[in-house]
Amino acid sequence: MTRPAPSPAYDKTFAPQTGQPISVAPGLVRITAPNASPYTFTGTNSFLIGRERLALVDPGPEDEAHVAALTAAIAGRPVEAIILTHTHRDHSALARRMAGLLAAPLWFGGPHRLARPLRRFERNPIRKSCDWDLVPDRTLFDGETIPAGDSTLTVHATPGHCANHLAFGLTGTDILLSGDHIMGWNSTLVSVPDGSMADYLASLEKVIALSYRLYVPAHGGPIADGPAYAKTLLAHRQWRNEQTLAAVKSGARSIGAVVKSIYPAQSLIVRRAAAMTITAHVEYLEAQGLLQVRRGWFGTRLAA
Repeated sequence: MTRPAPSPAYDKTFAPQTGQPISVAPGLVRITAPNASPYTFTGTNSFLIGRERLALVDPGPEDEAHVAALTAAIAGRPVEAIILTHTHRDHSALARRMAGLLAAPLWFGGPHRLARPLRRFERNPIRKSCDWDLVPDRTLFDGETIPAGDSTLTVHATPGHCANHLAFGLTGTDILLSGDHIMGWNSTLVSVPDGSMADYLASLEKVIALSYRLYVPAHGGPIADGPAYAKTLLAHRQWRNEQTLAAVKSGARSIGAVVKSIYPAQSLIVRRAAAMTITAHVEYLEAQGLLQVRRGWFGTRLAA
């Protein structure tokens, strides 16, 4: 039997005030895009950093209302860089257009890439959500400090949700822009081969050890005690590993059977997301030598 683990206290109460510039902290303004969905919650949060000179973080989806909202919030001030946490299209689709409108360079962690190569006959289940052709004017690297308007950011590589994911610490504050790595409304989707559960768990541990307290994610509201919350996410994922292993030991021989065991009465959209995440857990357990996995024409066969 798997051990009980504390369930993260997800916050579903966030009211985004879509399209309105909302001050999160001095020199940090949030504008939420109108792309609410089961995967994006209330929409993608774009951020303006600075006062007189700005940086734009995660311009968001291609949407005319959001272009207008960003333009109004910028109010003619110079934007010195457009910065991406990662290259999923709900964050990056508007990047080229805003770069042209603002005459600003694009900075992010390199072109979109997989966490591991595709296997024979494998397809990336979220391939259509990825911005494959976007190329940065500057590639950002872990540990460097970059200008962000009239402030600066420290770059923290946080792969897991996807391979080029970055989080950004706002200099002189305890604020971390956590992107999709840590969100208060739900746990993060980890879908192989786009992402990696091993990378995700390591990135959680990395961020917990940093000095930031207030996490400001790309979907949903701020997380007041970020490290404490991240610890519950880590415990939750470790519990999912244990549940997955226990399900296989109890006779589940496919991803679908594991999902049915762990998520017995969920909606179709939850089960689809769960299947992607459980596949990531299975790969993690396989790499640890705890599961045997046979892949063939008709699916994946599991054994413990």
